[in-house]
Amino acid sequence: MTIKLRFAFCLLLLCQSILAQNDSINKLKEVVVSDNNLKNFSNTQSIQRLSDSIISKNQSSLTSLLNYNTVIYFKENGLGMTSSPSFRGTTSQQTVVVWNGININSQLLGQADFNTISTRGFNSIDVKAGGGSVVYGSGAIGGTIHLNNDLKFTDTFKNDFQIYYGEFNTLSAIYGITAATKKWSFDASFTRNSSDNDFKFVGQEVWNKNGQYYNNTLDAAIGYKINDKNSIKFYSEIYDGERHFSLTSPNATKTKYQDYNTRNLLTWSSSFSSFNSNVRLAYITEHYNYFEDINLDGYTSGGVKSFIGKYDLDYTISSTMKISTILDYTKNDGQGSGIGKSTRQIGGASLLWKHSLTEKWNYEMSARKEVSDVYKSPVLFSVGSRYNFSDFYKLKFNFSRNFRIPTFNDLYWEGSGNPDLKPESSFQAEIGNEFTYKDFRMTVTAYGMKIKDMIRWLPNNNGNWSPENTDRVTIYGAEALLGWKKSFGKNTFDFSGTYAYNVSLDDRTDKQLFYVPYHKLTGSLSYYYKKLSAYYQIMYTGEIFTTSDNNPKYILDAYNVSNVGVDYNFSKKNIFKLGVKAANLWNEKYEALPSRFMPGRNLTIYLNLNY
Repeated sequence: MTIKLRFAFCLLLLCQSILAQNDSINKLKEVVVSDNNLKNFSNTQSIQRLSDSIISKNQSSLTSLLNYNTVIYFKENGLGMTSSPSFRGTTSQQTVVVWNGININSQLLGQADFNTISTRGFNSIDVKAGGGSVVYGSGAIGGTIHLNNDLKFTDTFKNDFQIYYGEFNTLSAIYGITAATKKWSFDASFTRNSSDNDFKFVGQEVWNKNGQYYNNTLDAAIGYKINDKNSIKFYSEIYDGERHFSLTSPNATKTKYQDYNTRNLLTWSSSFSSFNSNVRLAYITEHYNYFEDINLDGYTSGGVKSFIGKYDLDYTISSTMKISTILDYTKNDGQGSGIGKSTRQIGGASLLWKHSLTEKWNYEMSARKEVSDVYKSPVLFSVGSRYNFSDFYKLKFNFSRNFRIPTFNDLYWEGSGNPDLKPESSFQAEIGNEFTYKDFRMTVTAYGMKIKDMIRWLPNNNGNWSPENTDRVTIYGAEALLGWKKSFGKNTFDFSGTYAYNVSLDDRTDKQLFYVPYHKLTGSLSYYYKKLSAYYQIMYTGEIFTTSDNNPKYILDAYNVSNVGVDYNFSKKNIFKLGVKAANLWNEKYEALPSRFMPGRNLTIYLNLNY
């Protein structure tokens, strides 16, 4: 057994004794939570919180953070290229990214590109497994990723500057500022990422060509407490990026892709008597330019402008009962080279109920109905319960119906779109077991899911490809979250780990869906001593089918990738920190897509200033 395999094997054994983040979210009183529905109506499902200390140990892309810390598998077209998830064996369109309570999946593609989302502008990131369409709408089938700008109303003023520089001329620079009083709160950050991305393929005399990229992200959040009963918050994000798509062969045509996305959200929160009210108005834009040949002037483009209005009203009936209503309206205006000019409108109403029968036993129920001018929506629902048998063991159950609506490309693509598509629909059940003992915590969840009317693009009689509601899929599996943190004098050890087993079968062929591995495991070990800190990360992904017939000739091999980092604080008040990180420590040769190789071992140095 090689040293690499021995080290990985020991860490995997270690992870069996460790435990993960809390699935309940506790916030200090002075913090205004950006997504109250996640806090108040998700007690029967698993929620993993990734704090700012975890965020800082990973690259700034959301792909890197989630890849090494959660059960989600990512299909990457190379480092920094397009990236899409598979959560609980579902497709990339069945995982939703929620920004301060608003669904921000692309209206063109139905999914988020996780390499276009920088993690540095958020206070915390939550990963909720399981269905959530009642609250978060289309696509919340496998799970939801929550990006939070939580504002603090305490006297605060601080600056944060981080700069990372690594091989392939890779640069990441982040500046953030937080300023707050008891009436005002302001938080903003700017992130710049760029890379020549011209790494050498492991074991080959071949280099990654045409892979350069850059992106800039500006995040801002401001809040004002009018009085003890009313507050106003405004959240904004601007993303501008360009990626040259890496070549799969020396003679391939060089292409590139430009993104420009904006998100703006205004909220007014108020409380009176037993009622809490929250009004949200959001304006979200997405726009792309695709250059099929960068040596030519021509390109295709498209985009969607979305207006979202959302009203939440909570009524606390008693100390044990709460009811909430959500009314929302969305208008999408799309225009582009393939979809022409198209508009759709969606209205929805949700009702949520939470009841604590005893101090140990509570349950939740919710339902939603949408009305649209382009599709018919099923009645969505969720019901769950949680029972605390003891401080050591808690049992959770949840059953839900969720859905995904057709995208603009599905409905309106010129010559191929199908306006008669039905939404994808799923039924899902899960049982969660939570164990707590002193400094250890573990959550083990088993789940099953049936999905019908899955949308697939198939060849039609005219020789073109067109989307159809064809597939039925059966999914089942289990996942575990583990973690342990313990201090011995001035020494602190922090362990965490995740494991997922996913079976995702096409009912017609009884074959595993492609790009859904059966196994994924992550582990992390951190050590702190006075001003020194060090960490080791591991990510194991099982073999991956790349064709619908599971042809063994086209299986991607399993891979085991590790990172290690160490940093030292040179000041008394954590003002000046210098560190180094080695990614892909064991120089593993791996790819998440055929011919899309990832970098071998590479080094990054970084400097953090907090003042």
